Amino acid sequence: MRKLIVAASAAMLFIACDKVKMDVKTDSDATASREKEEWKPVDSATATKAWMEFATPGEMQKMLAKSDGVWSGENTMWMEDGGKPTTSTSTTTNKMIFDGRYQTSEHKGDFMGMPFEGMSITGYDNSKKKFISTWIDNMGTGFMNMEGEWNAAKKSIEFKGKMTDPARPGKDCDVREVYTFVDDTHQTLEMYGPDSKTGKEYKTMEIKYTKK
Repeated sequence: MRKLIVAASAAMLFIACDKVKMDVKTDSDATASREKEEWKPVDSATATKAWMEFATPGEMQKMLAKSDGVWSGENTMWMEDGGKPTTSTSTTTNKMIFDGRYQTSEHKGDFMGMPFEGMSITGYDNSKKKFISTWIDNMGTGFMNMEGEWNAAKKSIEFKGKMTDPARPGKDCDVREVYTFVDDTHQTLEMYGPDSKTGKEYKTMEIKYTKK
């Protein structure tokens, strides 16, 4: 399902990533954290039931499966807040794997005249009650990892996560996506990141998908 030219965002965020706040934990903080997370024993029957529920595809996985197939994308990108947008087209192919547990997406298009390819894996974690997603492409060497929650009223998933900021070696920046299931043949992806001048979040990309 998704995220065509996230590399475009990677290119934008190469410039745009804001400063990342780093938490420094002391030994006493680490000890307190371990004490709070003290292991609680679980009997075998309860553990087995939990694992079965964790491993069994449900309604959220079935919803993802409806996106299987080939989609054409109309992509709009902004290099800075209020800047002139650039447009392009793309193709995304979605396929459920592992007996309907996850969905792989292969993306092809172009970015600033260069061939672009990307791949994502999206799923729904039955234990966390959240959607999960990871992304890689041919315009970087890192991963983007995100988690999101389903909004039934808006028929959308809001993903939040982090991706590498190449301009700040060893550090990440925050990214956000809103993926809306308009209907069975139309979907919309909106991606947000920090503006290079102000550090405030703005829309970096929008993709309007139509199922072929």
